Amino acid sequence: MSVDRFRPRLWLGALLLCAAGLVQATPEIQTWETDNGARVLFVAAPGLPMVDLRVVFDAGSARDGARPGLASLTAAMLAQGAGEWDADTIATRLEGVGAEFGSGVDRDIFSVSLRSLTREPALDTALDTLTALLAAPRFPAVDLERVRENRLVALRQQQESPRTQASRAFYRAIYGDHPYAEDPSGTAEGVSAITRDDLVAFHQRYLVGANAVVAIVGALDRAGAERLAERVVGALPRGAAAPALPEVAALEQAAQRHIAFPSSQTAVLAGQPGMRRGDPDYFALYVGNHILGGSGLVSQLMHEVREQRGLSYSVYSYFLPLDRPGPFLMGLQTRNDQAEQAIAVMRETLERFIAAGPTEGELDAARRNITGGFPLRIDSNGDIVQYLAMIGFYDLPLDHLARFAERVEAVDAAQIRDAFARRVDPERMVLVQVGGGSGQTARADEAE
Repeated sequence: MSVDRFRPRLWLGALLLCAAGLVQATPEIQTWETDNGARVLFVAAPGLPMVDLRVVFDAGSARDGARPGLASLTAAMLAQGAGEWDADTIATRLEGVGAEFGSGVDRDIFSVSLRSLTREPALDTALDTLTALLAAPRFPAVDLERVRENRLVALRQQQESPRTQASRAFYRAIYGDHPYAEDPSGTAEGVSAITRDDLVAFHQRYLVGANAVVAIVGALDRAGAERLAERVVGALPRGAAAPALPEVAALEQAAQRHIAFPSSQTAVLAGQPGMRRGDPDYFALYVGNHILGGSGLVSQLMHEVREQRGLSYSVYSYFLPLDRPGPFLMGLQTRNDQAEQAIAVMRETLERFIAAGPTEGELDAARRNITGGFPLRIDSNGDIVQYLAMIGFYDLPLDHLARFAERVEAVDAAQIRDAFARRVDPERMVLVQVGGGSGQTARADEAE
């Protein structure tokens, strides 16, 4: 159902304060609520007769409960039948008007997206279809078994990937019994146990107006956007917002996990809970991590691990902010016989960065790289609608995009040192290694 040939460009250098300091006009983000309590964010983009729509619910995998994979399976089942239409009819309706539908989940968000032409009858057909998918999914039993089997096959394939095993073990180690611990795709046990009644109950509880954010970018005026939003989510009951997730506990001590795997390479992840969306330290940590391990070949980790010692082709670090603190992690893959050396260099580089911070030259280069590349990350309507959904879901300031470059430019070395010293503790990190063995039996080691 791809319509890449219609991919619109919304040139949004105007969203940034450019490096020369000139203030550009910024597109207006308009916001309101639908009658059933959904928050709407809208940017008019009249350049092309297209609309990009994204509806997000506080219904990610953190809401799976005792059925890991429930949110993801619910999302996968939406297009398998809705209202009067089966899966083939739904696909034909969307393809026939050049519309593109998508759905998916991460740990926080259940998302549904639509891209359509604004001309009729294309828009009318696309919106009618989306409305049915959201409000009246059928969750056919036969299709559920097929989708379930496909998911179980994918989960078995994941067992053959050292990196995937490392990621799953890492999240479980740093989050324990918190809902973020499990991967959104679920577990074989959880997916096998999900019933059609589970899907129906999940849909009825979480896909409701008061739990939704609607993001719209396209060739509409305010009145047209209001009608579109009401049409898409208006058939949903108001319901109630999802309850707040539990707080994430800080790690009390370091921990190690080693999973033997028959491979010549060892996958390594190290980290701890990091920061949340809207965190007051966001920009200091973001810019600092760009220098530490987020900027590819010019990062400190890449210089020390790859360029100086040839221990790994790639090494990286990043913060993944979520509604509650998402992870800070560092990762690499290296030969089994080099794993301990690579881990030591990675750790020493982090400790040195926390103590000394970046040089002024590194900081200047990072600020230029981030602000110079940002327009490329928001150069289409599809990019912008994702940012609008994020802003609405996490209740970020409406000027988040417009002031992004300004806030990056304002970060100094002292702020980075202070933020990393307070928020990253090398003495309380989880270290996960997958590899270095001839079998697939997991072995867990604890260390202070």
